[in-house]
Order: sequence, then C-alpha cells, then structure tokens
Amino acid sequence: MALKTVRACCLFLSLVMGLVCGLEITSSGPPSIEKASGESVKLDCQFTLANEDSGPLDIEWSLRAPDNQREDMVVLLYAGDRAYEDYYAPMKGRVHFNSPDPKNGDASISLTGLKSSDSGTYQCKVKKAPGIRSKKIGLIVMVKPSRPRCYSEGPMQEGKDIVMKCVSKDGTNPMQYIWEKTSGNKLLPSTATLDTAGGTIIVKNASASASGSYRCTASNRVGSDECVLQLNVTPPPNTAGIVAGSIIAVLLILLIIAIILFCFCRSRHRKKYEKEICNEIREDVPPPKSRVSTARSFTVGSQRSSLGSMSPSNLHEYVKPQYDKIPSSEEFERPPSHAPLPPPTAPRMAGPNLSRMGGIAVMIPAQNRDGSIV
Repeated sequence: MALKTVRACCLFLSLVMGLVCGLEITSSGPPSIEKASGESVKLDCQFTLANEDSGPLDIEWSLRAPDNQREDMVVLLYAGDRAYEDYYAPMKGRVHFNSPDPKNGDASISLTGLKSSDSGTYQCKVKKAPGIRSKKIGLIVMVKPSRPRCYSEGPMQEGKDIVMKCVSKDGTNPMQYIWEKTSGNKLLPSTATLDTAGGTIIVKNASASASGSYRCTASNRVGSDECVLQLNVTPPPNTAGIVAGSIIAVLLILLIIAIILFCFCRSRHRKKYEKEICNEIREDVPPPKSRVSTARSFTVGSQRSSLGSMSPSNLHEYVKPQYDKIPSSEEFERPPSHAPLPPPTAPRMAGPNLSRMGGIAVMIPAQNRDGSIV
C-alpha cells in the first residue's frame, strides 16, 4: 500500500515538472526601453514549446492600463495561424510582428514612428494549452529638445546686470541647458551665474570683456540642439548731457507758451479798450447848436413885425405858417445848404399908405439872424 502511494506521488511530481518545463519565454533584455519620438523600437518576446503543449497557439500583445479603473488595450493578436494587427486604432499601420510566422518561437513586434502617447507598459502573453507565459516591457518615448531660442534681457551697458535665456519649446524632461562662450578667451565671465535646469545665465556688473558670442545647448537623454547669441556690452550713455538737454527743451517750451499767452492777452485787452473808446461820450465837445430855437425866434420876431405893420384890412392876406411843428432828426441833421427857407413875410406897406388906412406906425427894433435885438 505504501509502495503504491510512493509511485503515485512520483507520477504526480513528474507531471508537474513536465508542465513547468513546458512553454517558456526565453528572451532576455532590459525591463524598459527609452526611445526618441519618430524612431522605431523592437519589443522582444522569444519562446519555446514542449511536447506537452499540444493546444492551439495564441499570442497577445497588450498595452497595460495605468490604473485598475481602465481595461488593457490589445495591440496585436495571433490566433488560428493568423495575425490580427488592427486592434488598436492609434497604432494602426505602425505595429506588426517581427517574424512572418510567430509560431516558430518569435513573438517579437516592431513599432515605428514612435509618439509620446506610445509610452507605457507592454505585455507579451503566449498561450498553448496547457502552457501559459507572459512578459512585460516598459517603453518610454521621449521628445528630443527642439531648437532653443536664445535672447537677452536688460540694458546691454557696462555696470548693469545682463540676463541671457535659452528656452526649448518642445522636449521631454529632464532637460539640461549648458552655456559656453565661443569667442575671445572662451571663458564665461567671472560674475556669471548659470542655471542648468532653467537655461538662464546672469552676468552681474557686466564689463566690456563680457562681449562676444555665446552658445546654449539644450539636451535630454534622447537628443540635443543649440542656439547662438551675440552679446555686445556698450559704455553707459552721458546721463548729465541728456538731463541738461531735457531741461533746456522744457524751458524753451515754457517760454514759447508764455509768449503766446502774452500776445493773446495783449490783443484781447486792445480790442476791449477800442470798444470802450467807441462807446464813450466826450465831455469836452460842445453840443450841436439848436436850429429849432433859432428858427422859432426868427419866425416869432418876423411875425410880430409883420403883424405890427399890418392893419385889419389886410389880415386876410396873412397866412399863418406852421412853425409849431418840431423838425425831425433828418431835417435837423440836414446840411446848411439844404436848410429850409424862411417863411414868406407879408409885404411891408409904406407910412403914407398906412396912415391913409388909419394905421399907426410902430417902431420895431432891428433883429439879427438869431432873433436877438440889436
């Protein structure tokens, strides 16, 4: 009984050892590969079969999900003696088996035109019942630095701090920036401070010896590129002369403004004065002579002399002129040549005729033109 038990155990162990020594993946290589974008990579997966592995051969390449919340994406599949290469759309046309007949023990694949999105962990799983084996390979697709841009900040003058920068727009970190001088003594200024991670170099209290050509190289593990900067440190400008010139210019502008204001005020005052003179009535000018009083006195005197020399019999011949009407302003301002004629006087009668008619002669004093007695 004990002998049968020992034989059964040996038979079981032999079966287990046969399974263990059956299907094996024999390829060896680094657990991860770093490649630059645009390049090609080969993911190696070599295997061997045993006599016990009699089932159909299945080979599956998949891109493992970064977390457990997502499913693994099948990239390439070989089943039923046929390769299926259109499982993963982002890699369509870029991935294929390295061997035309993978069942001969070569399940390696080639991936061309690498992109940064191709980075991840790839798993090769070979199944041939009852054997199952798998292998994982990490792929890191890095972007090499693009051509950096070199430029400077701050005034390029002696005694000032000059900042030179080098920036690469594209590139996978970690990146490193190295500055070097390519002209003159080819040594960086003693006051220069270099930041290799940020690509900045600061030259404090720059002197004329800092002038020259500088080169910046941006690099990472998959590539590098460079740019050149020409630095020209100049003497400081004549600050005193600039300040003096600015002051003189300001004073000239103020003087011109003052002259313009003075002329404007003077012109305005002159116009105001002329306007007041035109409206002012001068007191030393005598008023114009009244022609109305002269005409009326003359008329009244003439009337009285005429009436005195007339008798009641010839009163009907006398027509009283209308001198009680005040002349208008136009008649008053009419020049002497157009002055109205004096009213007609009645004809004087001689003394004998007057006595014959019963009149009494009256002595009338002489009058001048203004009507006053002489």
